[in-house]
Amino acid sequence: MTWDDLDARLAAVPGTASVYAGRLDAAPTWTHAEHAPHYAASTMKVAVLAALYRAAEAGALDPDTPVPVHNDFPSAHPDGPRFSLTPHYDNDNAVWDRLDRTATLRWLAERMIVRSSNLATNILLGHVGLPAVAEVWALAGARHSVTGRGIEDYTAQAAGITNLVTAADLAALLGALATGATRPGPVATPASCATMLDVLRAQEFREDLPAGLPAGVPIAHKNGWVTGVRHGVGVVHPHDAPPYVLAVCTTTDLTDPDACRLLADVSARVWAARHDLRPAS
Repeated sequence: MTWDDLDARLAAVPGTASVYAGRLDAAPTWTHAEHAPHYAASTMKVAVLAALYRAAEAGALDPDTPVPVHNDFPSAHPDGPRFSLTPHYDNDNAVWDRLDRTATLRWLAERMIVRSSNLATNILLGHVGLPAVAEVWALAGARHSVTGRGIEDYTAQAAGITNLVTAADLAALLGALATGATRPGPVATPASCATMLDVLRAQEFREDLPAGLPAGVPIAHKNGWVTGVRHGVGVVHPHDAPPYVLAVCTTTDLTDPDACRLLADVSARVWAARHDLRPAS
């Protein structure tokens, strides 16, 4: 299957499908509607993770300090009421098991990524702040992505305050973490970037991009999904080719299993071309 074949397949998807694929520190090999905005779902959690590590580097937060695990949050809307999360809408019982007790910021950050904990995400947002997350997007070179509110802040959502990403911006953020692990970069120190990549490699939800890779291939990735939305972004480290970044965002009428298969198929095609991921002419 050629890139043109994939373009045609994605163009036929009922909705919007976006892709950015290419090696690190290089122009992409293949893109498709890479600047189209999508509701972020849980992919915004990568920017929250980076904001935490930047705050730790600046001495503003100690990631190993225990903090209260609570379920009461201020709205991003200036006049909005405080709100709480719904347990059954979350993916991680471990954080809810600590409700009204404490946990370290580092542990909460790990649960936010590996199990996509919504409760951990909102607690972390309360400590790092939305402006710090916006700074991460800007430092990574993102052009259109916005993290405007916490999860389940429905008052803010109704007022148009939302979380958006593009495939190009997600690729820029993951690419910045991957290159930043080997040399100083704009987002965080090499040590922090390497630690964040380790957390992303431990991701437990693997039904989309990782499903298109051979077993055992390392991928540092984060996915996100709500009804009608399925995204995945990751840095793949083949043993026989340079690493590459792949971001796929879908806002479609596909069922979630079909959307996962689509992401896996795109991932498999990019993997097959891993030796020839040169910048597009």
